[in-house]
Amino acid sequence: MAQAAEQPIHHVTAAKDRIPFFQKFTYSMGAFANTAQAAFLANMVAILNLGLGINPALVGFIGFLPRIMDAVSDPVTGYFSDTLRTRWGRRRPLILFGSITGGILFALMFQLYKGHSEMFYFGYFLTLQCLFFLCFTCFSIPWIALGYEMTPDYHERTRLQAASSFVGQLPWFIAPWTWIILFNKSWFTDGVEGVRVVSIIIGACLILGGIMPAIFNKEYFTNLPKPKESGAWNVMKKFFKGLVIAFQCGPFVKLCAATLLIFGGFMLASAFTLYVVFYYVYQNAGSIDAARSSGGILLGWYGSLSALCSMGVIYLTDFLSKRVGKRNTFFITIPISIFGYALKWFGYNPDFPYLLLMTAPFVTFGLGSLFTLMNSMIADVCDLDELNTGERREGTFSAAYWWMVKLGVALASLISGFMFNIVGFDVALDLGQSASSLFWMRVCDVGIPIVTSLVAILIIATFDISENKAYDIREQIERRREERRKEERRTSERRAEERRAEERREKGQ
Repeated sequence: MAQAAEQPIHHVTAAKDRIPFFQKFTYSMGAFANTAQAAFLANMVAILNLGLGINPALVGFIGFLPRIMDAVSDPVTGYFSDTLRTRWGRRRPLILFGSITGGILFALMFQLYKGHSEMFYFGYFLTLQCLFFLCFTCFSIPWIALGYEMTPDYHERTRLQAASSFVGQLPWFIAPWTWIILFNKSWFTDGVEGVRVVSIIIGACLILGGIMPAIFNKEYFTNLPKPKESGAWNVMKKFFKGLVIAFQCGPFVKLCAATLLIFGGFMLASAFTLYVVFYYVYQNAGSIDAARSSGGILLGWYGSLSALCSMGVIYLTDFLSKRVGKRNTFFITIPISIFGYALKWFGYNPDFPYLLLMTAPFVTFGLGSLFTLMNSMIADVCDLDELNTGERREGTFSAAYWWMVKLGVALASLISGFMFNIVGFDVALDLGQSASSLFWMRVCDVGIPIVTSLVAILIIATFDISENKAYDIREQIERRREERRKEERRTSERRAEERRAEERREKGQ
């Protein structure tokens, strides 16, 4: 196994490499917007099936196609973000545009009314969701890339991502209560009306949280030369070449694969969680409305507890990574989450529903640590790429990374829709689902993330960018930059001397 243990020699972050608190805060507000759309969309989309009666397979396709389009647009946006040159920077104009248009489209997406056909709902929501993802990508990819470049320090990168992940957990305190909010009879006549109002509020949050990094954050690389390529054909060649180089980088591919497995496995399994709670844990509630009410409260407490625990995990991840390294921290947190998933089998208990809460502190070690570690490690990979190619491509790497993540989410959405039909779930049966259907929904919920997490551990076991190697890469890059600056100064001085000599000759004539 490569690099069995990282060396216990730790570097101290230089003052010039530290990110001020206000910069961390405004960048983290972008995480609030980015997480809010994901957290609430995942909960609210179920209204298509449980509120409007759309077939689960169609709902799965609605989740699949827009994310495929989103995944395709990510590399284009990332490349454009890398090559854009404006007086306001490479990233910030795109972040501003994406946050505003994304917030508006999120609100429009859920403006649904009863009385239309299944295909009308399908076409309307599919179209608006495609547009939403295309526009919000203009925010998310440049914002993620901005985080990769805000500091060159190994540990400060983790601290920034920890702060971002911490703030990004805040929407998860409210999102689990979505169903209680939507079906609150004192606020809304039904869940369909509730989702129309709540989507407007969330859209406003996306705009407010998203514009803050665009307005207040500073870009680290502000004086990069303009790209030499011109013309559509040369630009396209450069674009695809950058993607190929990204996916030829072994450490980067390993991070992508591990994230795809852990997050994709979580998303595929979580599609069953709401149904397991409603139709298995509360199968004796007497009516589907009572099951949704009681189950919604349980899911609310479970989600809020998970968000609270995730904040603790994020702090612990930052603490551990400074002492044992990012990779070894991964080996600690992911096995704990596997134990939590296994514990869910016993937590789903119709006689004691709230046993499910005991699993939350363990399950949250997975996603709570995943993106803090992965984003920090990808920033290290960007340095390795500059050492190998001489170019900065944070946008391309962030796009390629999230392309893999979104591909996993899209596949999870598509597969889950068909899996519901395969296991025999039928919304028309209400609480009369078959024992076989309930059993296999629990197997999917518990077993899938365990298997995918185990495979991810095997992959990260071969990741070899340690703290010492990261600092060595940075030193080589900075020496090369200094040599390039010296050469540029010598070239500038030589040209200036040639101009002066030419002026002297003209005067002599």
